[in-house]
Amino acid sequence: MKSKTTKTEVILPLLTIMVDAISIFCAFLFSYWLRFSFEPFKKIFPVTKGIPDLSGYLEFAAIVIPVWLIIFQSRKLYRLKRCVFILDELFAIIKCVSIGIFFAMAMVFILKGDFPYSRLVFLLVWVNSIFFITIGRYFTLKLEKNLYNRKVGVNTVAILGTNEMAKRIYEKFSVDKFAGYNVIGYFSRNDNDENFLEGKQFIGNYKIIPDKIKELGIEKILISLPSDSHETLLDLFKICEGINIEFMYAPDFVDLMTSRLRVEEVDGIPFMKLKTVPMNIWNRFLKRTFDIIVSFIILILLAPIMVIIGILVKLTSKGPLFYEQERVGLDGQKFMMLKFRSMLVDAEQSGPQMASRNDDRYTPIGKTLRKFSLDELPQFLNVLAGHMSIVGPRPEREFFINSMKETIHRYLERHRVKCGITGWAQVNGARGTDSSMQTRIDYDIYYIENWSIALDIKIIFKTIKEVFFSKEAF
Repeated sequence: MKSKTTKTEVILPLLTIMVDAISIFCAFLFSYWLRFSFEPFKKIFPVTKGIPDLSGYLEFAAIVIPVWLIIFQSRKLYRLKRCVFILDELFAIIKCVSIGIFFAMAMVFILKGDFPYSRLVFLLVWVNSIFFITIGRYFTLKLEKNLYNRKVGVNTVAILGTNEMAKRIYEKFSVDKFAGYNVIGYFSRNDNDENFLEGKQFIGNYKIIPDKIKELGIEKILISLPSDSHETLLDLFKICEGINIEFMYAPDFVDLMTSRLRVEEVDGIPFMKLKTVPMNIWNRFLKRTFDIIVSFIILILLAPIMVIIGILVKLTSKGPLFYEQERVGLDGQKFMMLKFRSMLVDAEQSGPQMASRNDDRYTPIGKTLRKFSLDELPQFLNVLAGHMSIVGPRPEREFFINSMKETIHRYLERHRVKCGITGWAQVNGARGTDSSMQTRIDYDIYYIENWSIALDIKIIFKTIKEVFFSKEAF
């Protein structure tokens, strides 16, 4: 197992480097052909200074490609991706290619007396490089995913710990078979924790880890111990001195659990950031711009469908077209959230209650609206008004917030960003029932602490998939 994994960890990055190099070379060739040989393009952008020799561009590409690959490596684009979402990869590629183009243009400026360049060719190289590299990365990621599915290149790991975080680690890697980790069992600080992880081998006390590493082919130990385990960690490092094994530590701070720890050095002193502001001014502006543009487009495209839904709502039940309900959003601010009415007018006469799969309060068309989330479409108006975002934690009523904030760990953290029409929790199957509320909050906090436009786009695509194919929708 060890040799197989080592080979895979070398071969996959090398293959990706080769694919990138070929992609960049093809981008130069294709850009030259578009500019100087493709007649429709030449009619739009006439060639006025003669056609330069192709060999000059190929020689220049031979110089540029190694530099671009070094830039990619410095931006960590050759680490094993563990099957990342292709849009995450695309954003990283755009950044790196842009840096590479600036470098290439700087070289052209230095060599301008010796190299007859076309600015339009370099613009085309930028566009085509992004396209070709992304296509190449798509296939290498598919290959990586296929290898993990066949257990090729998967790390054999064991867990050290018997707390809730250890259980979450095991559950996560058991479900996500493309994470690249095969959990074979767990160690403990005690000798009698046989029943902690059902169906997984209790290997024994952590003191036997040095003996079991070679016997079981363990490559990594995933450590999840409580914050008072300093002595255990020191002992672990001591007994494993001289052994090639990787330790990965997942902190389990009971009251300050965060999914993304950051270390910042200030005047030589390392500080671990346990809590940060989710978005800076630039990111808030970027997200708001994205929300306005996408919401405006969706409302225009879906206007005919919304008109039909409105007519059906009015024809099938008495009452208003829209259902307005007070919800709590960013910083605890209240607003009126819009929905197409999917329930009877007096649905909550006996008090607030969450909808269920076989709820008898639905109107004749209400259950269908809920199943395909069509009742949520008016919330794009809330987004335009600035009350909501397209992606974010789902807004909740004050009644439920007051009942859950004392019992659900870090519940109020979700109010640090604008609430959304869809969210990371929803696309991961945590839809807010009593049994999954803590899981839902954990997903919300992960989203807040790991936000990016790429993550928003990923959630939007997963939402579309969930709406049409999920069996859990109701």
